[in-house]
Amino acid sequence: MPYKDLIIINNEKIFKENKNYYCDNVALKILPEGLSNHYYIHYLVRSSSKKKDQKINIENIKISSNIIKFIYFVIKTFKIQNPTYLLVSITPYTFFSFLILYLFKKKRIFVYLFSSGHEEYKYILGKWSVWIYDVMYKIITSNSKVIVCHERLYNKKKSHLVSVSRLDEEWLQDHKEALLDKIRLLYVGRISAEKGVFNFIKMFNRIDDKMEFSIVGNLKKNKIPDGKINLINYVSETKKLINIYDKNNITILPSYTEASPNVVNESLARKRPVIIFEDIKYIIKDKKGIFVSKRDPKSFSETAKNIIKNYKDIQEEMKKNVLPTKKNMIKQIYEIIESEFFFS
Repeated sequence: MPYKDLIIINNEKIFKENKNYYCDNVALKILPEGLSNHYYIHYLVRSSSKKKDQKINIENIKISSNIIKFIYFVIKTFKIQNPTYLLVSITPYTFFSFLILYLFKKKRIFVYLFSSGHEEYKYILGKWSVWIYDVMYKIITSNSKVIVCHERLYNKKKSHLVSVSRLDEEWLQDHKEALLDKIRLLYVGRISAEKGVFNFIKMFNRIDDKMEFSIVGNLKKNKIPDGKINLINYVSETKKLINIYDKNNITILPSYTEASPNVVNESLARKRPVIIFEDIKYIIKDKKGIFVSKRDPKSFSETAKNIIKNYKDIQEEMKKNVLPTKKNMIKQIYEIIESEFFFS
């Protein structure tokens, strides 16, 4: 293999315990593990002082507590002959790493965009901050090969598209009948402003209909009112997460911005319809079982009731879905990297 070493540079925070490494974002565990079947992986990440749940099953992980040490580890990779670099998302850490790579004339650089940083900066820090991301975005994407998980993240003529997924065979078999005695809503994901969770909770509390709502996520440092809401802490085991989907009948994704959300594929894999809001209706494409609501109690309630009323017919339509798998995702990324080497 002409380029055996792949250096993955990631803003992800990872917890180290003895000789084991743990993260929260399963997608950023799947990526290095999957590509380790094709390359020798060097994984450069940030350190976390808080215990995480997802064990990363690769060996060569370098953890940095600050940007100086992070850049030091990037520079240390220069002794590797003909490496390939894969930056995951555009953040200050990956941006300064890119500047070092560019300064030292490293040519084989890829950037993998999971989501729209322009929109995330807007919702997290405010409109004033978008220019910061835009500067980093333009510099990196103009001087590297771009891999995206949605066409809207970059000019499709200048980037490579992959189908992001965490699904394996376990998700696609042994389906359970849904309980339809009442609306049972489920949210799975990060508890953050751009995900729309806090505003959705306010809206949910204004709905008088008989509904249940469960949240699965990292709740320890977030103040979420309970009462009408069933709070479930982060779930890392696939079988347990599948069981949670199966016990509910509608998945809610209240995000203001998304690219290719894994939760949608997971819900559709379990034959559970999904409600989104107009902000992210672009994610639907040809998928069956995704419904768009206005961001108000009346519209949401009507949408949810309509789904329950027509549940069996909706599930029949959902059988037409051809969902991506993590095996295919890794294969696509590997083939992109290899094709750029042979044909660029």
